[in-house]
Amino acid sequence: MRHIATALAMAFAAPAMAQTVTSPAIDALNSPVRSEADKAKDAVRKPGELLVFAGVDLGDKVADFIMGGGYFTRILTGWVGPKGRVYAYQPAEFISYRAAYATEQDAAVKGLANVTPLRSSLGAISFPEPLDAIITVQTYHDLHLSFAPKGFADLVNKRLFDALKPGGVLLVVDHVANADPEFKAPDTLHRIDPAAARAEIERAGFRYEGELPILRNPADPGTASVFDPSIRGRTDQFVYRFRKPR
Repeated sequence: MRHIATALAMAFAAPAMAQTVTSPAIDALNSPVRSEADKAKDAVRKPGELLVFAGVDLGDKVADFIMGGGYFTRILTGWVGPKGRVYAYQPAEFISYRAAYATEQDAAVKGLANVTPLRSSLGAISFPEPLDAIITVQTYHDLHLSFAPKGFADLVNKRLFDALKPGGVLLVVDHVANADPEFKAPDTLHRIDPAAARAEIERAGFRYEGELPILRNPADPGTASVFDPSIRGRTDQFVYRFRKPR
């Protein structure tokens, strides 16, 4: 619960006051293991608010699922503290496609004592211990890229469900696509229909608990690739929290 109090301070304090707040959460965001380039993204990506919404706290066991360059891994290492554990997962499929994903994973976890890198295939993903939370940020749509056979997301979602403790949380943040029940947008636009994503996640047994609207952008028409200069860094994004029933 200590991070909940921090979030309230972050949300309601004046900027000068917020800078004086001392807590593991603030320390995690200001940590020297994070690059200045990553810290500069925080105002737009709002990682503190997202992790509080997910309920991630000191001592938790958390997976950064499809970690990319490690933006959240480097926050989570301080956020969960030395008694916590972060599993930084990079899919073997991604590394086969682009070897730099392995190099980036190595760089992201170097020197972080409470972070364990994993790089199994998506279809065989598992973790060494039951988890309190799994976060996947701007990457859930990757389960519907052209390499994935029909039903692949269902398989992965079931493995994520099994990896969590009863009561554990799955936080999904991704770029919004317009209505797309057949999941055609992920391969071309790197977006996903929130309703379609929610339905398949719930199919794995997860209970939907609500949305945090802080990354929504109604000015984004949802028709351009997320890498298009016209919208990159300003996409409409949904933040959904799911829970494994107790």
